[in-house]
Amino acid sequence: MLSLPFKPPILKPLNPPKCSKFQSQTETERGLSFDVGDTFFRHESSTGRDLAVLSAAIYKKNNSALRVLDAMCGCGIRSLRYLAEADADFVLANDANDDYGEIISGNLEKAGKEKNRWAVKHLEANRLLTECYLERDYFDLIDVDSFGSESSYLRSAMNAVKLDGLLYVTSTDGYSSGGHRPQHTLAAYGAYVQHMPYSNEIGLRMLVGGAIREASVLGFHVQPLFSYYSYHGPVFRALLKVRRGRSPIKRHYGFISYCIHCGNSRAFQWNELGRMRCPCNNVPGSLIVSGPVWTGPLHSASFLTEMLKLATEWGWVGNGTGKHLESLLKTMIDESDPVLPFGYIKADEIASRAKVNSPSLSSLVNALHQEGYAACRSHIASNAIKTNCPMPGCVRLVKELRQSSMTS
Repeated sequence: MLSLPFKPPILKPLNPPKCSKFQSQTETERGLSFDVGDTFFRHESSTGRDLAVLSAAIYKKNNSALRVLDAMCGCGIRSLRYLAEADADFVLANDANDDYGEIISGNLEKAGKEKNRWAVKHLEANRLLTECYLERDYFDLIDVDSFGSESSYLRSAMNAVKLDGLLYVTSTDGYSSGGHRPQHTLAAYGAYVQHMPYSNEIGLRMLVGGAIREASVLGFHVQPLFSYYSYHGPVFRALLKVRRGRSPIKRHYGFISYCIHCGNSRAFQWNELGRMRCPCNNVPGSLIVSGPVWTGPLHSASFLTEMLKLATEWGWVGNGTGKHLESLLKTMIDESDPVLPFGYIKADEIASRAKVNSPSLSSLVNALHQEGYAACRSHIASNAIKTNCPMPGCVRLVKELRQSSMTS
């Protein structure tokens, strides 16, 4: 039988249709248009970016130089704004996802074609920060917009920032700051955090406290210039100034307590461990303790005043514009009063203890001022105040306000 040799069929190559890796999606912020593609982007984070740009511009004005490392840049909008608005001399935009490179570069080109003003890298943030340290390539401002309670970058970032430089740190772990995972916060920030009525402020103090711990190991100390909470996420951000030497103010790193019986809060130092109790009673379990965390002021009033002045000069606030940013900065300036203790008191809690309806915050703040107490609104909770008046005093004033409103 005759067999014919097998000839494989000739297959024509298929040309797949050309397509872009990402679908273009243009956004605008402060007059700057940029492409977000498929990257993670939130409009709600614009206020945090505003605060960062104002801070960077002030640093540039005071130091005549500004080199920025944006360690987790996403689409690159923060890097673009550092270049276009803060007039950064150089920005290193980094994101571990190398698929974002085209979008990031395209956005940064909007600040100018000068390639010597910016560069894009795709490394894990800790690796990049460590490489910068080993190469002695230090930055004036390092912005780490991390996710969750990722804190491993704190030490490597402090190694890579210049002395007296700025470190903009982040946490988005509201579940842990609410006291639901104390073992987790202990591992991430060195603080055993339990549930307290002002848990969102605890989140900021936990973040700053973790940075203080890492700075101390390296022989540095940090000063909070501002600490910002936003409900979306939630997001906890703190701008820290990194300085050489151990902190001259050791009393601001300790433990925070809240008494569920009387509603008062109090700070305890390390030498008081084992002797913590509330003067109101000796009932076991009435005192909730968290720490160690930062117990000092969350902001620098002088720095925030500079930010507000610059925002006014740029037209971001004033003349009926930028009401949210203006209100935020003014409230944070009020919160900077060194007389004010940590924490805030919700008007609903005071009213519940007084067994009356909640008064307006403005009337309560005015009444506290008339009594000689320091008091202001909290930027963290819209229905809360910060005051050095003890809870029993607040309850008495609320009752008096209620009685006065009924007789007038």
